Amino acid sequence: MNWEKFYSERAKGLRASEIRELLKMTQKPDIISFGGGLPNPESYDIKHVRECIDYVMETKAKKALQYGTTEGYSRLREFLAEYMTEKGYDSSPENIIITAGSQQGLDLVSKVFIDKDDTVITESPSYLGGLSAFRAYLARIEAVPLQDDGMDLDLLEERLRSEKKPKFIYVVSTYQNPSGICMSSEKRKRIAEMSLEYDVPIIEDNPYSELAFSSEPPEPILAHSDGNVLYLGTFSKTFSPGIRVAWICGPSEIIKKLVIAKQSTDLCSNVLSQRMVYEYCKRGYWKENIKKIREMYRRKRDIMLKAMEEYFPEGVKWTRPEGGLFLWVTLPEYIDTREMFKDAIKNKVAYVVGTAFAGGKNTMRLNFSYPSDEEIVEGIKRLGEVIKSRMK
Repeated sequence: MNWEKFYSERAKGLRASEIRELLKMTQKPDIISFGGGLPNPESYDIKHVRECIDYVMETKAKKALQYGTTEGYSRLREFLAEYMTEKGYDSSPENIIITAGSQQGLDLVSKVFIDKDDTVITESPSYLGGLSAFRAYLARIEAVPLQDDGMDLDLLEERLRSEKKPKFIYVVSTYQNPSGICMSSEKRKRIAEMSLEYDVPIIEDNPYSELAFSSEPPEPILAHSDGNVLYLGTFSKTFSPGIRVAWICGPSEIIKKLVIAKQSTDLCSNVLSQRMVYEYCKRGYWKENIKKIREMYRRKRDIMLKAMEEYFPEGVKWTRPEGGLFLWVTLPEYIDTREMFKDAIKNKVAYVVGTAFAGGKNTMRLNFSYPSDEEIVEGIKRLGEVIKSRMK
């Protein structure tokens, strides 16, 4: 049987993640990869995670192994409501839904808001998972370039003044994936005001906000919200991506609609994971571990930046992130990083091409969180050799 003729219109448009396809070429053990977006395994607090799992299984096993509510474990929602209130958005559990990772959150947002041919405004470059989720629901993407302090809001305002309104604005506000750029406090206030003025909501994706290397990051855009911002947070970057626990925070009426959308997706998120995460946070382990992760990633960023200064040729530019997992490299315009990728693999080093994120063909994303310190130095040296071979 030819199953393809039965595919829905949405399914026909689905494509494999460009990053996943590229990274298949990097699996050989002798290749140093800056391509993934993985937390470093040394950041996992295995001792205390085991302690919390054991406690849940010893005291609440029957409840932890049962179905849960679609909204999520009530005590975890209470904890997150307090956390979001500390971040500047007065919250109650009714403002929180637990999701199976932020990627599910993006899918639920798309499911609830996007109709075919709706326009979604994103940054350029932007998070590939967000772009993929929106395109899966047949949205049209309009990208607004990033500046050193976040999205170009003058260009955004020009777009918002147009006759056809976009469905929403999608922003990775803090230590952005893929660029590492952090939106300034001034721009956070202004974009929230523009959202209200032009009646276009904001989806704020903020997975990296706790990974600040020097000073605390600005308050979320949500803190300036008047019912016009939905916020996506996650434990994937500061606890473990494998537990698949994240959350959406926003107006209670929107949370109720997202709950209905989630019911037809997976009924509820992993109950054992939610209870374990709550115990971990309640005991103070989460905040303590974040301090260790910040120091580790700050060191790795510094090592990568120093190596780039030493091994990259003149004419190459890069961001200097104050947090997160990534930095963004811009080569001379005549260099195509997709074409250069084959040379990089031959030289045993890998990256992600910028076009995967709706960036320029002369750009690339580098991850510094996962490789070892020694691999960072050697990998940047190898990549510098490849870039030099392409320079005129």
